Amino acid sequence: MTVEVTEIRYVVDPGGRITGNTRVPGDKSISHRAVILGAIAEGNTRVSNLLEGTDVLATVAAFRKMSVQIEGPESGEMLIRGVGLHGLSVPSEALDLGNSGTAMRLMTGLLAGQCFDSRLTGDRSLSRRPMRRVIDPLTLMGASIESTAQGTPPLKVRSVDRLSGIRYVLPVASAQVKSALLLAGLYSAGETCIEEPRPTRDHTERMLAGFQYPCERTDSTVCLTGGGLLRGTEIDVPADLSSAAFFIVAATIAATSRLRLHSVGINPTRTGVIEILRSMGASIETENEHEICGEPIADIVVRSAPLRGVKVPADLVPLSIDEFPILCIAAACAAGTTTIRGASELRHKESDRISSMVAGLRGLGIDTEEFDDGMSIRGGDFDGGVVNSFGDHRVAMAFCVAGLRARSPVEIRDCGNVVTSFPGFIRTASSCGLRINERR
Repeated sequence: MTVEVTEIRYVVDPGGRITGNTRVPGDKSISHRAVILGAIAEGNTRVSNLLEGTDVLATVAAFRKMSVQIEGPESGEMLIRGVGLHGLSVPSEALDLGNSGTAMRLMTGLLAGQCFDSRLTGDRSLSRRPMRRVIDPLTLMGASIESTAQGTPPLKVRSVDRLSGIRYVLPVASAQVKSALLLAGLYSAGETCIEEPRPTRDHTERMLAGFQYPCERTDSTVCLTGGGLLRGTEIDVPADLSSAAFFIVAATIAATSRLRLHSVGINPTRTGVIEILRSMGASIETENEHEICGEPIADIVVRSAPLRGVKVPADLVPLSIDEFPILCIAAACAAGTTTIRGASELRHKESDRISSMVAGLRGLGIDTEEFDDGMSIRGGDFDGGVVNSFGDHRVAMAFCVAGLRARSPVEIRDCGNVVTSFPGFIRTASSCGLRINERR
């Protein structure tokens, strides 16, 4: 029997202003890590403000299949009854991680150290995403991992006697690869050290410290020794800066706008998007700064401001890699040309985000040049029209924001995966002033 899948489309009417006070959902990166480390800790871990998107729920489901008792999530609250480093049970079926590249890569590192075989699968999009960057260094640690001939999922992770710690220099800055190797390092003999060419998100290192697992960090290297113990804790997940970025740009480009975003994570390895937007002329202030569970948090206040094109600094690229779809919209609204280089990682996200954004921008009348590792965007006026998001949640939400400055309605197709990172996106966007409707 064939099940017909109804396509979800967003239609954005032009114009509007962005105002009010809101809080976007919990940080996806931190939510994934809270579930993973909570499951292998000793004792209970209580999580609040967990992102209940489908990506994170796939990680929760995977650990339930490995006999971890998890209560919730309900309204962002969850209790994880940790089983310890060696307490996971062999899953009776494949672990389906849906659309989540984060879960696929991190779980591969974790499962490489288990005493049982496992199989990791995902949806059509995830099954096209490269995993060699994780498989190759894990193999150097002694892991046994099988993939397709193209190095993509599904992955078969086989049990080995013991992993060995390594010192590994990442060829490309990647928080996901770093985190996968650190998780494998928990099960390895000796020390595992990961050296980064440029700083990336450090949520894993911060959270390991929160679970009282020793982890040494310098400017470019993080090290841990296997065989330790994680202790259950309490984690309050901050609002996701990647989700907040859509509204930061929206309030910047829509005339007479002022918006306050509450309790947003401002980890310095994540704030590249704010630095880039400020360099373009955006009015972005932080207030009520404090820390929760080792993560810096603040309210972000944004006002309308004219933007100018910039050459994005290379050192900010890995610190804003997930925010480039919405940064492209800001660039299209700026005077002059914005150039993005050194961002080839964008080719390997939920879609090829370079080609996805170039196609969408051109379709709306914006002059754009595509490079192997980025693009240049000449600011101009958006026409209305139809944009294909290629099933990429961040591309879909970015073009919703473009509708604020369009001459006529913008229709975005294939928006079903928005729920992976931002459940309730339309409700939140509408409450702030976006004129957006969902159609099927």
